[in-house]
Amino acid sequence: MITGASSGIGAAAARQFAEAGAAVVLAARRLDRLTGLADEINARGGRALAVATDVTSSGDVERAVTLAVETYGSLDAAFNNAGWGAMGVRLHETDEALYDRMMDVNVRGVFHCMRHQIPVMLEQATGGAIVNTSSTAGQFATGAAAAYVAAKHAVLGLTRAGAAEYGERGIRVNALMVGSTRTELLQGALEAAPELEQAVVARAIHKRLAGPEEIARAAVWLCTDQASFITGGAVPVDGGCSAV
Repeated sequence: MITGASSGIGAAAARQFAEAGAAVVLAARRLDRLTGLADEINARGGRALAVATDVTSSGDVERAVTLAVETYGSLDAAFNNAGWGAMGVRLHETDEALYDRMMDVNVRGVFHCMRHQIPVMLEQATGGAIVNTSSTAGQFATGAAAAYVAAKHAVLGLTRAGAAEYGERGIRVNALMVGSTRTELLQGALEAAPELEQAVVARAIHKRLAGPEEIARAAVWLCTDQASFITGGAVPVDGGCSAV
């Protein structure tokens, strides 16, 4: 199950999970995009199901998890990737509407996903693997984005709590600490203000943005047996931002 699968990191992950042999449940709000991606994967011999899902709705998430199990018989891995961000707004300038949306999508969304995914995995002898998308902002403050920083710190907290509470039952939970990535959302901001790109990549050792597929590869790997001894981790995929 992949949330935020209609574009960017989520769409790249959907293709890579499918190429690795997984049946994928694509969850996001934009059903037209999900359907197109599912058709693409199915045409290549994969297995994909598109489910319109707003992660801020517990009912939507529960329905997506139920459809995953009904369609494919189990839920072995989940990439809780849906998120939203806004930069350039300092703490005292953040109004309640912005703060609430930031928390609803980034924190409540991950909470809803884990709350409905974990019971299914507990019933499986094989357990499961969950990967949540956090950010370098989950480890240190970045720019003028207090609400986003708080939200991504919270995602890391949910990740560690899940790993600690369910590790003995065979469920691994990790977070990706993602650096600046050329997603649709960020690309729009850079096109509006091209001078921002230099500032965005300044901390990265490679001095460039990540491609969505580079982040997706890390998510796929964490869901495989190759990462069987990794849980509760905050795995940096940030071009070295956290090293300098």
